[in-house]
Amino acid sequence: MQTEARVGVVVDGCPSMGRRQDHRHIGTAAHLAAGGFAGAVSKTCTAPLARLTILFQVAGMHSDVAALKKYSIWHEASRIVREEGFGAFWKGNLVTIVHRLPYSAISFYSYERYKKLLQRIPGLDEDSNYVGVARLLGGGLAGITAASVTYPLDVVRTRLATQKTTRYYKGIIHAVSTICRDEGVKGLYKGLGATLLGVGPSIAISFTVYESLRSHWQMERPLDSTAVVSLFSGSLSGIASSTATFPLDLVKRRMQLQGAAGTSSVCKSSITVTVRQIFQKEGLRGFYRGIGPEYLKVVPSVGIAFMTYETLKSLLSSIDKDDES
Repeated sequence: MQTEARVGVVVDGCPSMGRRQDHRHIGTAAHLAAGGFAGAVSKTCTAPLARLTILFQVAGMHSDVAALKKYSIWHEASRIVREEGFGAFWKGNLVTIVHRLPYSAISFYSYERYKKLLQRIPGLDEDSNYVGVARLLGGGLAGITAASVTYPLDVVRTRLATQKTTRYYKGIIHAVSTICRDEGVKGLYKGLGATLLGVGPSIAISFTVYESLRSHWQMERPLDSTAVVSLFSGSLSGIASSTATFPLDLVKRRMQLQGAAGTSSVCKSSITVTVRQIFQKEGLRGFYRGIGPEYLKVVPSVGIAFMTYETLKSLLSSIDKDDES
């Protein structure tokens, strides 16, 4: 949730100074392909930290309080290498990549549609002082739409990423069919409510922090590199977004695992019940379990996505120029 919103801000927001210029050279499909590929590269490079984040988030479901106190990034990373092998850091990454392109496509398409609809409302048109509100609302609605449509892949990713030495789910297709068999189609949407509750605030915080930092920086230091400004602003917006919405992300992960590996009859609970269980067993700190590796992946995730996106745009733009000549 945080990463999608964060990368969305960087990819769609950071080139706002030159985005119209880029559209002259590459079309929507190329823009979409560049954004999707950038997201895939970024997620693959930061997959070990992403898996550690998920494992930390769900640790409280199966461990007692004493065991949780010994939990650390080094301890869990060592266990993965020792018990599962180095390649296990990328468990669930394939479904993350598969998830990325439709998510990007739906976000991109629905954002433009929502923005046009909102700009028909008096006071939210392009010439209005509140045009930013239309973009913010459009981004939030686009995020909700994309998250809803692609959510089953997010559930599958969590199930695959949390498997350790025992493999109940053998791949993406097997996981989908097994979840539908054991838990019904509804099983593919466990935790969707927590996700949708967090999408709006996540995008709003990312957008607001990013735009504020970038505008202030460029006013104070107009000669600084746009790439450096965007990377720094995007990273800080990601940290702010993650901090604010991480508890909902953790609740979502816990709910996604309810009924995993054939235990559907044992665990069925709502957002409220899940929140109460976490608070009673782990206290307030439990809602931020895994925030460490989440913070560690913010800067490389945003940086890699931004640099890959800009490189691909330049490459596609030059190819178009060659074709025209």
